[in-house]
Amino acid sequence: NEKTIISASPDSHVRIWDIGEETCKHTLRIHDGPVTGLSLHPTGDYMLSCSADQHWGFSDIGTGKLLCKVADQSVSHGLTCCQFHPDGLIFGTGTSDSLVKIWDFKEQKSAANFPGHSGPISAIAFSENGYYLATSADDEVVKLWDLRKLRNFKTISLDDKYTVRGLTFDNSGHYLAVAGQMLGSTRSVNNVI
Repeated sequence: NEKTIISASPDSHVRIWDIGEETCKHTLRIHDGPVTGLSLHPTGDYMLSCSADQHWGFSDIGTGKLLCKVADQSVSHGLTCCQFHPDGLIFGTGTSDSLVKIWDFKEQKSAANFPGHSGPISAIAFSENGYYLATSADDEVVKLWDLRKLRNFKTISLDDKYTVRGLTFDNSGHYLAVAGQMLGSTRSVNNVI
């Protein structure tokens, strides 16, 4: 819905806003720590949230109800980001201890792990065709993974002190936008696949 905005904050709340009415429709207290990531389900009716409290939650946007909350008990650090796969059946999370996990949504269990970064995971993105995953961490690299083979096929080293905060594939899956923070600099990465 183009009249809905979802926000999250360090106060552990997720808010669903109606911008037409300029009101907060729902305030969800899903987590016990700062909310570190949000992702919309491909249907547009649900959202995924993750937190420094080591949990991810799945909520109904229309009703503001939490449908499930799952702890990632295999890690001792918080979750830093989350992203739904385009098919809505799996999703990815990043952790503050450098691990990227792919989850089977229906089973609510981890289906694959992607180690290899050093530092907290800062962003993850799936290609629109669902074949590729891009990940970044505070280690100044972007890694590209083939989800069909469950392996890293390309690592892109960025400039020193470049902190990636966002990754987005274009619809073709051939281009990846990398957004981050470095004083007075931008960098474009083309034809990564």
